[in-house]
Amino acid sequence: MRTKEDILQIIEDEDVEFIRLQFTDVWGNLKNIAITPGQIERVLNNMYSIESAALFDGLYDYKEEIYLYPDLDTFVILPWRPQQGKVGKMICDVFLENGTPCPMNPRTILKNVIKEAENEGISFMINPDCEFFLFHTDDNGNPTAVTHEKAGYLDVGPIDFGENARRDMVLTLEEMGFEIESSHHQKAPAQHEIDFAQDETLATADNITTFKFAVRSIAKRFGLYATFMPKPTNNEAGSGMHLNISMYKDGVNLFEDYDGAGLTEYAKYFMGGIMAHARALCAITNPIVNSYKRLLAGCHAPGHIDWKKTGECSFIKVHKNSGETKVELRFPDSAANPYLAIAVCIAAGMDGIKNKLEPSKEDEIYEGTREPGNLLEAVNSLKEDKLICDVLGDNLAQIYIDIKTDEWNRYMYEVSDWEIKKYLSRM
Repeated sequence: MRTKEDILQIIEDEDVEFIRLQFTDVWGNLKNIAITPGQIERVLNNMYSIESAALFDGLYDYKEEIYLYPDLDTFVILPWRPQQGKVGKMICDVFLENGTPCPMNPRTILKNVIKEAENEGISFMINPDCEFFLFHTDDNGNPTAVTHEKAGYLDVGPIDFGENARRDMVLTLEEMGFEIESSHHQKAPAQHEIDFAQDETLATADNITTFKFAVRSIAKRFGLYATFMPKPTNNEAGSGMHLNISMYKDGVNLFEDYDGAGLTEYAKYFMGGIMAHARALCAITNPIVNSYKRLLAGCHAPGHIDWKKTGECSFIKVHKNSGETKVELRFPDSAANPYLAIAVCIAAGMDGIKNKLEPSKEDEIYEGTREPGNLLEAVNSLKEDKLICDVLGDNLAQIYIDIKTDEWNRYMYEVSDWEIKKYLSRM
């Protein structure tokens, strides 16, 4: 573990002139404040305060005084910034003025879930499959949903217009300490995937946050815009954030069927917990109106709450990944806050193990239950799920439900292009 002295030495040796202090708000947006080395002692002594409204992106008036506590092990120099007068960054926890962790901080919520699992001697390793689109920007540099390429799954250049940008993303991420397992063009035009190696639970959530930040930054250098919006185009596959999870106790993967007899009870009940809480989970793992356009459209996205050992359209998939058995959750998307998404999924799986909740039979729909058809259905399911609300905490759960309900209502008030095309000339 790094010490304060280590950070000060790195800043001096590497000629670091700016340090970005980063955290996510509740919705998963990366927040950032930059300081110079002259302020680093204040930061390292956990005395740097910010406006608490940042935790909710201004959507809720949170009145507590909050402080940024940097996680020193997350310090990294940004390779795409100037190499004279370098820029570094650290991921921060959020604390209250009295020195206790802020209950509204997504990273704190994930840490609480990790601690509960550790009390049972359980730990997790997770590797995500992060998909995204690279679109053109307009003359003013604003993002569009326009691409001129026609590439598909595993296609290469010159038909893959994003090949060079993707290569630079991989090299940059490796320079930042990522172990990249693969990168390739995905199924839809302009859609890409970069997979990095598994890591411990908290590190995985941190890595997803840093990954999205780096991908967007490198895309901009190529005149492109990287979006993690789940379904930006009609009639094409959407982007997911699949979570490949393995579960350990005393160094043994509890999902691994060492005797070849089929699913272990741990894997079975873990899936049972996910299925039992699936509709509420979607409010967190698929948190925007657009998320349900991906799920309902199919196109290699889950259509039902089920599990399989093969195929791409299942809600859950059990398979070998990096040589070991993992339970892959295929329903989450990258609009989710990774800390909250991973926290609620682990909590649901652990609840399944604790209460021996049976999943459906393979390739059968869980108790006839379908996925939420839209964001409002998911949020209403969250209201009724005490376990998932407890993971978030009563206050945050209610704030989340209220704001997401308002988001749905605002969407319903909007007149869409589809409605104009469908009805204007006929009514």
